Amino acid sequence: MWKKRKHKAQYAFNAEKVFLAAAQPLQSVYNYCQTRKRGLTAEEVKSRQVMYGTNEVVHEKRQSALVIFVKAFINPFIGILTALIIISFIMDVLLAEPGEQDWTSIITISIMVVLSAILRFWQEWKASVSSAALLKMVTNTCTVRRMGNNGEEISNTELVPGDIVMIAAGDMVPADIRIVQAKDLFVSQSSLTGESDPIEKHPESKGGKGSVVELDDICFMGSNVVSGSATGIVLSTGNHTYLGTIAKSIAGHRAVTAFDKGISRVSYVLIRFMLIMVPIVFLVNGITKGDWLEAFLFAISVAVGLTPEMLPMIVTANLSKGAVAMSKKKTIVKNLNAIQNFGAMNILCTDKTGTLTCDQIVLEKYINADGSEDTEKRILRHAYFNSFFQTGLKNLMDKAILSHVKDLSLEHLKDNYKKVDEIPFDFTRRRMSVVVEDKQGKRQIITKGAVEEMIEICSHAEFDKTVQPLTAELKGKAKEISEKMNKQGMRVLALAHKSFIEKDRDFGVQDEKDMVLIGFLAFLDPPKQSAASAINQLHEHGVEVKILSGDNDAVVRTIARQVGIDTRHAVTGVDFAAMSDEERRKAVERTTVFSKLTPLQKTEIITLLQEQKHTVGFLGDGINDASALRQSDIGISVDSAVDIAKESADIILLEKDLMVLERGVLEGRKTFGNITKYIKMTASSNFGNMFSVLAASAFLPFLPMMPIHILVQNMLYDISQVSIPFDRMDPEYLRKPRKWDASDLSRFMVFIGPISSIFDITTYLLMWFIFGCTSPEMQSLFQSGWFIEGLLSQTLIVHMIRTRKIPFIQSTASWPVLGLTFLIMAIGICIPFTSFGATIGLQPLPLSYFPWLVATLLSYCVLTQLIKTWYIKRFKKWL
Repeated sequence: MWKKRKHKAQYAFNAEKVFLAAAQPLQSVYNYCQTRKRGLTAEEVKSRQVMYGTNEVVHEKRQSALVIFVKAFINPFIGILTALIIISFIMDVLLAEPGEQDWTSIITISIMVVLSAILRFWQEWKASVSSAALLKMVTNTCTVRRMGNNGEEISNTELVPGDIVMIAAGDMVPADIRIVQAKDLFVSQSSLTGESDPIEKHPESKGGKGSVVELDDICFMGSNVVSGSATGIVLSTGNHTYLGTIAKSIAGHRAVTAFDKGISRVSYVLIRFMLIMVPIVFLVNGITKGDWLEAFLFAISVAVGLTPEMLPMIVTANLSKGAVAMSKKKTIVKNLNAIQNFGAMNILCTDKTGTLTCDQIVLEKYINADGSEDTEKRILRHAYFNSFFQTGLKNLMDKAILSHVKDLSLEHLKDNYKKVDEIPFDFTRRRMSVVVEDKQGKRQIITKGAVEEMIEICSHAEFDKTVQPLTAELKGKAKEISEKMNKQGMRVLALAHKSFIEKDRDFGVQDEKDMVLIGFLAFLDPPKQSAASAINQLHEHGVEVKILSGDNDAVVRTIARQVGIDTRHAVTGVDFAAMSDEERRKAVERTTVFSKLTPLQKTEIITLLQEQKHTVGFLGDGINDASALRQSDIGISVDSAVDIAKESADIILLEKDLMVLERGVLEGRKTFGNITKYIKMTASSNFGNMFSVLAASAFLPFLPMMPIHILVQNMLYDISQVSIPFDRMDPEYLRKPRKWDASDLSRFMVFIGPISSIFDITTYLLMWFIFGCTSPEMQSLFQSGWFIEGLLSQTLIVHMIRTRKIPFIQSTASWPVLGLTFLIMAIGICIPFTSFGATIGLQPLPLSYFPWLVATLLSYCVLTQLIKTWYIKRFKKWL
């Protein structure tokens, strides 16, 4: 089937090939797909990996370094600078007299363009590399049969066409496969078709299907197994699957989050201010100075100064640095924008299994239905057959049973039995069955599952070593035995069987009736020592923990009490279903412990919490958690989770521990705080600069600064902000969830922005009256004075805004921020004293200027601190 394909680039998804494979009868399908029942040889695998490449779908192709570098030049800042270069070239070179050509502005602006692009490229490239490295830390695996093994687990990326794969409940389908064996296989194709109902798949197509995705013997990559199990042959891998075709068409189209919208809104506000200000500055300077070309160049330079050109880079740098920092704390970020939601999360919903408990379930006891001890290990034997012979997803309790039997060296028990059929587990029935037969031909169904659901299908029970009708009295006794163990913190499963079955195939749910209850299995999964302190820490940081569990109410309450969760407000899934819509809305707000929930109820609870303006995180690792993970604002799973849970999550924990989660929450808030810091600083600084420029343009007989001065000042200021992602946040800031809120930004700009204008104007007055800069002949000295004061006040503003406290005394920035701030301040002070300063029209300032500069900056800091204190008292908000 694949012989004609000589190079992996020459083919794509081929619907005709899939239809042909689907139509093949079982006896010839292996030959058609160039494989065999025992699988491929190592040599065949190697040659097909060379031919078809890795089994990876490129959802969004990673951009090359060259593309990112080119894109770094495409932004408003670079566009304005480029326009200035062209205008300077025309005015200073083409139209200048021979011998009077001046390349200074052109060279200076070109350096600024290159430096700005390199800065942006470096941060974008680092973010891209970090993100790719983090995603590689999370892998999905599948079970494959190849020559020499009867099923080994490998990474999905290693699959090749012709491989024989085995899938079961909880698995993501790892490639496009042709089903050759199946047992009650139901697959969800919602990621491909949008259809939410699971579809049953069979080994042979029943025909009559119109669309390729409707073929009932083909499973497509990206769909997930809801229940049952199957074996299949890989038809297509990677970008050549049906999913690969879809992924190519939607690559790069990511949903816009509230955070994205907020960042865009800030950018548009600042750009609108610039578009209003620039024409006004141009007209005022043109009318008052009479030199319209100079006025135009000055207005363009003001536009550069008011453009938030570093915003994308600062946001990207903060998010990528936050993701790397979180990875060091065993938290992998799949989606960078999820970091903001992580910091904003104020409710964490979690299943108790593995997060609150040790996730090391042991079979504590196995007893008869009447509560007596199983001295003959009959209950254990039946439980072992049920767990051993099932082919579906083996949960922790199955593994505990198998481990216990191994420890007792009783694994030989299975040798006298063979499996006839099975009825896989699902979350509606909450039980699973196997049909086994011994060497004498005695056939029986063995079923284990949740106690309530098991009692419903039993008509008899073994009490006092005799089979008795399961009367209401005996049902009550059975439940009492189970609840007693639940209250001790044990999870209990019931075990039932039905013997001497004449039917020999095609068993289904309808056969799970008239069973005999024979015993109970009790499992212990004690709470983690760290769970109580982790929950307390989350509470202290404003995150309320709610348990959303499918387990028995008594078990969930016991574990919750042991880890310090208030159990006074507890609701079961049955109670929740009986409530009205209004009662449910109130219940989700006050309830901390939910038990016996269905997967749909978990999703509904999260939705109701979100409707009440909460930012909800959900921590889950099972197949039944996928829907809740997708619905939550921040889906959190663990590296050991089933494939569909990891695929649905935004964040993956490498360690199943709430302490890891708490550290990740703090890192998310720190990242968000640093972004907010830059946004508010830029917005208020730009707003203040507008007033300063307008005042200077209206009343001075010359320009307050030359266009080149504004550009150099702006470049130095931008460089000083590169260290913001490395700053720390005050502990008080990290104690509360932080949600994106743009409503405070305009108010912040209006109150904080004009402070810098006050001291810009005092600097004008200082240079005018004290240093006598009252004529165009003295403009160079005036411009030098404002150049230094404007740069230093702009650079210092980050220290005033970054904290509610008194900067440098009660709260100090990190060393990178401090170091870069003082370095840029020193460079700014030195420039007028250098030959570079002279070439751009600046001149050395007298020493008597500097005491005035110190007094101006100190006054600026004091006034800003006073207004900040008043602002916090008045509006109860800062960052």
